Amino acid sequence: MTAELWEVSRLRFEETAPPGLTAAQRTAMDHRWAAAVTANPALFDGPVAALAGYERDGAGGLSVSWTRLTYRYRGLRGLPDAPAVAALFVAVLQPSDDGRLLVGRMSPTTSAPGLWQPPGGTLEPPGDGAALDLGLLRSHAARELAEETGSDTAAHALVPGPVVLDARGSLGFLFVAPPRPASELRDRHARSARAEVAAGVEPEFDRVELIGSLSELRALPGPSASYLELAAGRYLGA
Repeated sequence: MTAELWEVSRLRFEETAPPGLTAAQRTAMDHRWAAAVTANPALFDGPVAALAGYERDGAGGLSVSWTRLTYRYRGLRGLPDAPAVAALFVAVLQPSDDGRLLVGRMSPTTSAPGLWQPPGGTLEPPGDGAALDLGLLRSHAARELAEETGSDTAAHALVPGPVVLDARGSLGFLFVAPPRPASELRDRHARSARAEVAAGVEPEFDRVELIGSLSELRALPGPSASYLELAAGRYLGA
């Protein structure tokens, strides 16, 4: 499956019940999760808003069905006859004032060590009585940007961009942040990372780079998120 980028003008969310599992599927899922935690003790079984399905109407509308799961449900991937489990995520395209884009490399303690991607992360479900909507997406994107890069950009300053379907079937919502000086972007990440290390926390990004072209992106050492080239190309005009 290849990644796709969609322009969306209308967005609607509907919560659905979690998928039912057989006893064998649940046991296999729990065993896979236990093995993943043994390999990476930093993993945690926190709540996620997972993709249950989507429908496009051909006129810019996108309807998204979602459900409340936890990270261990990713262990269902590849199991015969198991329900399909995909993620909902947000990502932020953070430009510098000279037209480049910031990308970060995921640290060894994350779920995707060594992967280059924009700031962002898996979507968390809203609290009781709250709606999953564009406002929540924007707030979550701003929080991920701050946690991973040290940014102080307010949520309302993030401009909604395209929606991406990545190579694993996960659905992502892109935002564009206001440009910042390149030196500020690097300095903010460095200060944030030092503070986390001093507190005994591994930064999510162990390295950041500013890319000005797709050739620079392709030259980065290691893999990139499946949608990154499409998203970067849209912004960089490639």
